[in-house]
Amino acid sequence: MTEKKTALVTGGAGFLGSHLCDYLLARDYRVICMDNLITGNVANIEHLAGNEDFRFIKQDVTEYIYLPGPLDIVFHFASPASPMDYIKYPIQTLKVGSLGTHKTLGLAKAKGARYLLASTSEVYGDPLVHPQPEDYWGNVNPIGPRGVYDEAKRFAEALVMAYHRYHGLETRIVRIFNTYGPRMRSNDGRVVPAFICQALAGEPLTVFGDGSQTRSFCFVSDLVEGIYRLSLSSERDPVNLGNPAEMTIGEFAEKIIELTGSKSSVVRKPLPVDDPKIRQPDISRARKILGWNPEMALEEGLRRTIDYFRSLSPAD
Repeated sequence: MTEKKTALVTGGAGFLGSHLCDYLLARDYRVICMDNLITGNVANIEHLAGNEDFRFIKQDVTEYIYLPGPLDIVFHFASPASPMDYIKYPIQTLKVGSLGTHKTLGLAKAKGARYLLASTSEVYGDPLVHPQPEDYWGNVNPIGPRGVYDEAKRFAEALVMAYHRYHGLETRIVRIFNTYGPRMRSNDGRVVPAFICQALAGEPLTVFGDGSQTRSFCFVSDLVEGIYRLSLSSERDPVNLGNPAEMTIGEFAEKIIELTGSKSSVVRKPLPVDDPKIRQPDISRARKILGWNPEMALEEGLRRTIDYFRSLSPAD
């Protein structure tokens, strides 16, 4: 009988991390979930209580990490991930990208484990190249309000590559583009939960700027599948994962109103500082190396997400 592999998922009680925990458990991994719960939520993993292959540890990953026993792979997903969060927690965001990455890399090195960093399309900043390929270096304002997240992730990527080159650590880097699905927080400030919750409440949908800025939305199950394939691959360089189907925020607002059957209108507010005007992944590398392509149609993914938010009590 083959011994089960053990994975550590930092930020495992968050939106993406909790779906990754589910995915790994379904593939016969033992999963250790670590989260300090400043933006994560125990409700995202409560269905795993009693699973003998799942363990939750409440801990800040910027502190010393001790884990007994073998460890095969570290998925470093801990970080505030929405503008509202990293503006509220700027120091924590910088620390988890720097100290947290350093601590988890050290753990992976000590255990002889593979390491996968959850990076972000935000490393491209407000891009001057469209769509964004992995060899684009980005257009980031390091001292703007979004800089705490952008630069934390850029530093984390540099540190991961340093551990790979200097220590020979097996490392992977995924650059995640806009992802949505069940378990997003209704108040996290990102456009999908914001629009859905406003539409369900019959409130006006808040569109920043003239609504011409674009985003590309990938359903969470597609993203997690891509992350898992990357973890098994031999690719050391960063890999974009996201859905290249691009649409304007104005079009997206109309789509949400249509799918919810809401009578909501749209209100416009000024565009936030350094908000990217365009965002679309070039996923040629993921297609070639991982054989990966997003499969969930936007309308079906949005219906599932809308159903999730309808199921929440107002307190959630």
